[in-house]
Amino acid sequence: MPTVHLLDYVAGNVRSLVNAIEKVGYSVKWVKSPADVPAAEKLIIPGVGHFGHCLSQLDAAGYMEPIRAHIKAGKPFMGICVGIQALFEGSDENPAVKGLGVIPMRLRKFDDTDKSVPHIGWNSANTSQRGEVTAESLYGLRPDSKYYYVHSYAAPYVEGQLEKEGWTVATARYGDEEFVGAVARDNVFATQFHPEKSGVAGLRVLKAFLEGKRTEKLPEKPSTASATEGLTRRVIACLDVRTNDQGDLVVTKGDQYDVREKDGVSTDGAVRNLGKPVDMAKKYYEQGADEVTFLNITSFRNCPVADTPMLEILRRTSETVFVPLTIGGGIRDTVDTDGTKVSALDIATMYFKSGADKVSIGSEAVTAAEAYYARGKTLEGTTAIETISAAYGNQAVVVSVDPRRVYVTTPSATQHHTIKTETKGPGGEEHCWYQCTIKGGREGRDVDVRQLVTAVEAMGAGEILLNCIDKDGTNSGFDLELINDVKAAIRIPVIASSGAGHPGHFEEVFARTRTDAALGAGMFHRAEYTVKQVKEHLQEKGQLVRQYEKSM
Repeated sequence: MPTVHLLDYVAGNVRSLVNAIEKVGYSVKWVKSPADVPAAEKLIIPGVGHFGHCLSQLDAAGYMEPIRAHIKAGKPFMGICVGIQALFEGSDENPAVKGLGVIPMRLRKFDDTDKSVPHIGWNSANTSQRGEVTAESLYGLRPDSKYYYVHSYAAPYVEGQLEKEGWTVATARYGDEEFVGAVARDNVFATQFHPEKSGVAGLRVLKAFLEGKRTEKLPEKPSTASATEGLTRRVIACLDVRTNDQGDLVVTKGDQYDVREKDGVSTDGAVRNLGKPVDMAKKYYEQGADEVTFLNITSFRNCPVADTPMLEILRRTSETVFVPLTIGGGIRDTVDTDGTKVSALDIATMYFKSGADKVSIGSEAVTAAEAYYARGKTLEGTTAIETISAAYGNQAVVVSVDPRRVYVTTPSATQHHTIKTETKGPGGEEHCWYQCTIKGGREGRDVDVRQLVTAVEAMGAGEILLNCIDKDGTNSGFDLELINDVKAAIRIPVIASSGAGHPGHFEEVFARTRTDAALGAGMFHRAEYTVKQVKEHLQEKGQLVRQYEKSM
């Protein structure tokens, strides 16, 4: 197999990139020191996270000049995510740190007055000339395809500015901001999006770069209308994974977090088995799921950390599933079976190396928020959220929130933030507050959902997975009041979860809230509806969704 050199400087999930490169017919050689760079013919630099952190690592390790020399020598070079950002002079994310300076511009943070930041999800990468979409693809980019982005900083697009320097530019639009999605000049190609996480569309881009196919005629010239820009509605498939009574890992689902089959009035039947995690993840990917989330609801305390079963599930899934993978459960400071202390950051790193793109933190986030308020809203710097986001960027950290309604007669009856609800309480109460819980909803805490989400946003969380105990397993639709209340309190993206029973519930949550994504579980696992059917329904109702592509 032909080879490509990959420079890994603790850049998040590189396993998926390796899998994607191998999928399109190439093998990977690792660049382990600056001395390895001159031997590279094709060089790819990936990256996830903080511009300053990544560029400082490259500089401290002595990579900056060898990379510049590789580019100057005319050898093929590709940068991904922070890898494209490295080409610029600098970034407002860390003004003191310099980039490679190949592109004479700086990166700016997205305006978050009318949209969530980070920008997470599937968007366009359209090449155009004077507002008209071109009839040629740039390294496999197509106007009817969508690509996966996850970033807070971007290069604003100014018409003609980069073109006059000889660059070909593909852009995307987030709200009213147009930014650089990809650039190419001579031997250099770089993408703000993640091709290895962009399904078949992304694999096509990687293959075109590796084969040197810079341009290719599209079957027919697309109209500007067909190249619809903007963030699509994300539909996420979630798999609760645990061991059953025979010790096998299964996907399960229950009512109000009870995953055992009901036998008469008791609930001590067998663990509900809905399928094998790896097989089901692949099925949802092929149905068009925009992301797949694994929630580990078994502690696996009786095995060494390095042999945690979820690691193998991620490794195997990432070989065939080229969309973002999130893993939740067990992301905390722990002690291994041999007595060794293992930090939450170490656990997260193991998951990232095994194929995860994001980690989800649950109960530990609640206790961290309690400590945050006890200290007078000051950061500690050592929590799982803070350490992981500092190393990998806030977009790599999801906080999973499990609130439940507590009804009160009047807002003054509680110290917590309340809402006036259309769904009255058992005693006719018209107000409620949302109590956060831990241990899978079994224990309530004296923290409301607004307190929690604002605290974890301050700590560096990049996304909220917003569950609802009252709605879980009911198939009655999402708690729209909860979602709107949380969206009004924070700027980071929110994933609506719990209660989806049919495609109309997805339409409703996107139409009546500002949620950034919506998640389904039981309705997919029981084969009542497919992800494809949900997306078709959304499209019929005028929502912008990503279409699954079968072949390159």
